[in-house]
Amino acid sequence: MNRTVWKWLLAASLSLNLGIIAVVLINQSRPQPQENAAQAPLNLPDYLQLNDAQRQRWRQLEPDFLRDISANWSEIRQHRETLVRHIFSAAPQRSEIDAEQARIVALQDAQQQRVIAQLLAERELLNESQRAKLKDLLLSRYAREATEEELLHRD
Repeated sequence: MNRTVWKWLLAASLSLNLGIIAVVLINQSRPQPQENAAQAPLNLPDYLQLNDAQRQRWRQLEPDFLRDISANWSEIRQHRETLVRHIFSAAPQRSEIDAEQARIVALQDAQQQRVIAQLLAERELLNESQRAKLKDLLLSRYAREATEEELLHRD
């Protein structure tokens, strides 16, 4: 190749690299959305204004639920990692991918059943106005939620 072609390729490469650097710098200079601030931890017993008897029952219900959900999320996370490894392996096997997906679905179903049982138990100890507050809180949070995968693919 002659010198003109090499100079042109070098200029194109430099332009591309400068463009990428500019995009990165522009994105870093933009204020980041405060998603975590909008979903700051909330002390539900205080938010729902539970009385002493309700708080005691709430404290009895919560530890087992939190332990179960945490263990379940841990298992889901492990199976998701395995699923991704299968998908991006040198020779993906659809049967292995389907098996991991089925395991994740089963764990998610068990988790959903556990959440439903917890919400029904909490419902029983709340009065009508407290139930309405909890329902509205859950619905507003669900409306704002996005999965990490959705966030990764947004502009």
